[in-house]
Amino acid sequence: MSTVARLPTFTSLSELTRLVIRRRHLYARWSHGPERDLTAVSSTDDLTGVRLPGLSASSLDIEDWWGERPAEIWVARRLYDYCHLPRVKDERTRPWILHGREAARGPDNEPLVRDIEPIGWIADCVITEASRIVTAQPGRWGPLDRGLAG
Repeated sequence: MSTVARLPTFTSLSELTRLVIRRRHLYARWSHGPERDLTAVSSTDDLTGVRLPGLSASSLDIEDWWGERPAEIWVARRLYDYCHLPRVKDERTRPWILHGREAARGPDNEPLVRDIEPIGWIADCVITEASRIVTAQPGRWGPLDRGLAG
């Protein structure tokens, strides 16, 4: 059994947030998983079909400007931003955490990551918890879903 197949699963937002606080250069990626992604370590631009120099992912690093605000809200928002992907891309799309090095930026200004170390899967209950936290915030916010635009 490969190391990737034995990855742990994060089952609470607080558990994942503790990791994000302790370790830098963590990213969330929504895909079929590291076993598949690590064969090419490249994403493809959906609009043009151009092969990108790394895996597209969302940085979980908490920015300095976030200040003393709750880290859990930061992580929840980063997960919530792309929670629509299983619905619009493929129901087998799942979130997982990786450590890596940003090699470039993609067409949506997303980090393209290389030197990947898979860290763990994110359970559905964590995404549900993140969605609940984000939607409870006073501002209006939704996932970065283009829907039928274009």
